Amino acid sequence: MVTEQEVEAIGQALVDPAQPLHARFRALFTLRGLGGPSAIAWISRAFDDDSALLKHELAYCLGQMQDTRAIPVLVGVLRDPRQEPMVRHEAGEALGAIGDPAVLEILQQYASDPVVEVAETCQLAVRRLEWLQQRGGEPAPVGPYLSVDPAPPAEERDVGRLREVLLDEARPLFDRYRAMFALRNAGGEEAALALAEGLRCGSALFRHEVGYVLGQLRHEAAVAPLAAALARRAESAMVRHECAEALGAIARPACLAALRAHAADPERVVRESCAVALDFCLRMPVGRPTVQSSPDTNHRGQRDPTVQGSGHRLIPRPLGGRGEDESSVPLALPRPEAVQPPALLAETRG
Repeated sequence: MVTEQEVEAIGQALVDPAQPLHARFRALFTLRGLGGPSAIAWISRAFDDDSALLKHELAYCLGQMQDTRAIPVLVGVLRDPRQEPMVRHEAGEALGAIGDPAVLEILQQYASDPVVEVAETCQLAVRRLEWLQQRGGEPAPVGPYLSVDPAPPAEERDVGRLREVLLDEARPLFDRYRAMFALRNAGGEEAALALAEGLRCGSALFRHEVGYVLGQLRHEAAVAPLAAALARRAESAMVRHECAEALGAIARPACLAALRAHAADPERVVRESCAVALDFCLRMPVGRPTVQSSPDTNHRGQRDPTVQGSGHRLIPRPLGGRGEDESSVPLALPRPEAVQPPALLAETRG
């Protein structure tokens, strides 16, 4: 078992702004894997950081943990106008992921928030909770990916019909998200190309979710459209950052070129995302295939411990052999059998 002292060491690494961002991510996702009140408390402490990228990862992890003890801090982040829109959006999505109907009222309140991305996120979260209630409290079915998604996949399996729903901007956003996740689960080049068309749709929230899903799918056919979206300076930073992470997950040579081209981007969240994604790419095992033929190797919660991922985001591989000094970050914590926390482990995902 991991001791409280070890949890504290990981928590200290997370909240230490002097640590490299990729090291703080490893600490974050290890805490997520460990779970429990101490992990939630440490994650919650980091919302005072000045990195929007890190803070939105904090909110994501709290949602994926599906622990109702995280609700108060997430509500506080959603309510806080000082937090960046992408952080507030992630807090709203996390509240929906936890799945407790007690948060319906607060989500309904912010479903008309003046920040469009926050409003749309809360609308989706309300629909997810209502969908769960219609099922009589039965949990959402477990799909091939390990992430808790903002909408369940559609029952339709025909890629052409799913594409039509995905791209129909007259349809409710929830229905389009359901088509999106069904396309992800279908996999393959046709589904990847259909999803990539969504990178040109009107909603920035929708486009960023498309980037997220393409990162899970990890199909090489998505590289060019993701790189094009990353290169569009007029594009929302929230979308561009998600495309950068997806390129890091796919990790082909063209991905490296696109990420390097934006490593000094004027948008901090894009710049940081490129740095994290490049760290991931450069530490991929040599010869590792990156086109996913099975959802067992996705970058957001994969079962394969040699592929790095978190269920939603990239986690950089543990450092070593390149001269970096990371002595203050524990690198060899025990791995509880039932939890299998990602990274901060010498040989696995990061």
